[in-house]
Amino acid sequence: MLDMFEFSFFQNAFLASIFISLACGIIGSLVMINRLFSMAGGITHGAFGGIGLAFYFSLPLLLCTSLFTLFLALIVAFLSKRYPHRSDNFIAVIWAFGMALGLILIDLSAGYKSDLMAYLFGSILAVSSADLWLIFGANCLFIVLVLAFYRQFVAISFDQEFALLRGVNTSFFYYLLICMIAFCIVICMRCVGLILIIALLSIPCFIAEYFTQKLLKMMALASLLSFIFCFLGLILSFVLNLSSSASIIMIACLAFVLVFIVKRRKN
Repeated sequence: MLDMFEFSFFQNAFLASIFISLACGIIGSLVMINRLFSMAGGITHGAFGGIGLAFYFSLPLLLCTSLFTLFLALIVAFLSKRYPHRSDNFIAVIWAFGMALGLILIDLSAGYKSDLMAYLFGSILAVSSADLWLIFGANCLFIVLVLAFYRQFVAISFDQEFALLRGVNTSFFYYLLICMIAFCIVICMRCVGLILIIALLSIPCFIAEYFTQKLLKMMALASLLSFIFCFLGLILSFVLNLSSSASIIMIACLAFVLVFIVKRRKN
């Protein structure tokens, strides 16, 4: 098994699994306690429109997708905050719009679209050194923001009215959280793909919630679980020649079912 580490692409994939696990553990925990998974799903699928724009206009894919995803995320956040009882409607429309726009622009684009499947379904074994530095930098940013504003994030997550009374700018931290979610989606799409990223954001956090209710511990445990799933998925995909991202998510799903059954029997 150690022979796998002789390959540079597997070394990059191993490092990427560490970095994306940390990012998804931190952001996924914040998404879960704020009940924003539907919004995260809409932003994730809407990001496909940014990929279509990049292909059609021959723009830098990462920059174009980042700006487009951030734009969509802020629109969804504004509409959901302004019309809270209609938030699901706006999320569904943004979801459909992004996917449709991406497909239309890709159909209209000239040339061979070799990288398209990698961004849809992920290819962690194809992660480059530049991708690693980007994910590493994003992790540093997420850690700094969470440590610097931990109390504020906890306050807006559990009791926004109390946070307002305490002088917390709830709107600012709400939009900051949405921006963090959008950026996390973009940096992870190369590894696990837009189709499967919501699973890596959610499943480790669901499992972590069974064992702790404290946010920092939840982030740490979710990050650890994400890394375990990624590592086992890499081994499975390498040995059996399967899709790496699908293997990662399948192991995560099996782990969730196992933990759920064990916890249910104990209770």
